[in-house]
Amino acid sequence: MKKTMILTSMALISLVAVGCANEEVKDTQDNQPVISTNMEEVQTEGNANMKKSLIVYFSYGENSELPQDVDASASASIQKWNDENTGNTGIVAHIIQEKTKGDMFSVQTVNKYPSTYNETVNQGKQEHENNIRPELANHITNLDDYDTIFVGYPNWWYDMPMAMYSFFDEYDLSNKTIIPFNTSGGSAFSDTINTIKKLEPNANVIEGITIRAEDVEFSQNEIDEWLNDLGYNI
Repeated sequence: MKKTMILTSMALISLVAVGCANEEVKDTQDNQPVISTNMEEVQTEGNANMKKSLIVYFSYGENSELPQDVDASASASIQKWNDENTGNTGIVAHIIQEKTKGDMFSVQTVNKYPSTYNETVNQGKQEHENNIRPELANHITNLDDYDTIFVGYPNWWYDMPMAMYSFFDEYDLSNKTIIPFNTSGGSAFSDTINTIKKLEPNANVIEGITIRAEDVEFSQNEIDEWLNDLGYNI
């Protein structure tokens, strides 16, 4: 009886050894590492509930009839990013995107603003005084994918551009965290944080960062520190 049990145990050990040897060959064949499919599934499941941030912004340079080869140095409000026209707020938005890896949404109006800044300033004033809310040309279709929304805009007449009112009219950001950022000639946020709280009463609105237009070009470190404080671990 004992002899039979010993022989059986030896047979099992041999089978296990052969199986392990086969697995070792499989994992190292052709000197190529084998990526476990199961590990990929675990990683996917682990990230399934993670939501990205969305960076929403309005920029004059992306909403005007500017020629593509416009001289960016001709106006302090026009900037270039990857050879594309944008503005001061657009630059800040792209820096935030690079650091947070969030998605981008540039608020675009159906009717473009004039190619000269002074004309645009006058049009912005008329829109503000008459509560004109421009029609938007593009729309977010996957808002549920995001729980944090960075919202950027320049200060126009001590307020947001009216296109941003159109944006808040269109979307219900209840239960989301809204982090405003803006650029200005010196007026900072003015009262726009309170305005956003009124427009989105069920959102968590926290005051973000405001940068003077003349400092945008040198603002990367300041933005990095701010994002670190928010927990983005830049």
